[in-house]
Amino acid sequence: MPTEPITEYLADTRATLDGLSVPEIEAFIDELERAYRDGRQVLILGNGGSAASATHLAVDLSKTVLGRPVNRAAKRFRAISLATDISTITAWANDFSFDDIFAEQVEALGQPGDLLVVITGSGNSANVVAGVETARRLGLRTAGLLGFDGGRVKDMLDAHILVRSDDYGHVEDMHMVLVHLVTAYFSGVIRGTRSR
Repeated sequence: MPTEPITEYLADTRATLDGLSVPEIEAFIDELERAYRDGRQVLILGNGGSAASATHLAVDLSKTVLGRPVNRAAKRFRAISLATDISTITAWANDFSFDDIFAEQVEALGQPGDLLVVITGSGNSANVVAGVETARRLGLRTAGLLGFDGGRVKDMLDAHILVRSDDYGHVEDMHMVLVHLVTAYFSGVIRGTRSR
């Protein structure tokens, strides 16, 4: 078995990880902290692999940050993935357009001061852009985990973490690292082992 593809992928993964910006991570966490502190809802969206990451982040924020054993007395994150309700997604896609699947959910669920989190490799998917546009119109805060050059949504967000890679695999790898980093951060805060 040739080992070069393995060692190259691992080396590129390390380089991509080293390229993450700590100030961008801090700004992203600040947006989540504001939502948590103010009891706001966190709506999370993404397509494909990013849909899975959006759902993973929603679960980790709403449950995993409470630790083991679960700190039942802790204030909860109000987090929901907009990528999981297949009936709603296919209804909007079938009756209107796939471009509407997130915007219409934001329209129905979002309130001023809530936070929309987008997870996207390219930042250019029409349904992601429409979701952010709707969120901004309704007065939601916006944050994102991005890849490549950030695409169209980068300059529309209040905070973002850009994974500086043109490889979808590395972008999605880093998005999951960031999901778990955020979870670890808030788990420490909520369990009282880390101050804000």
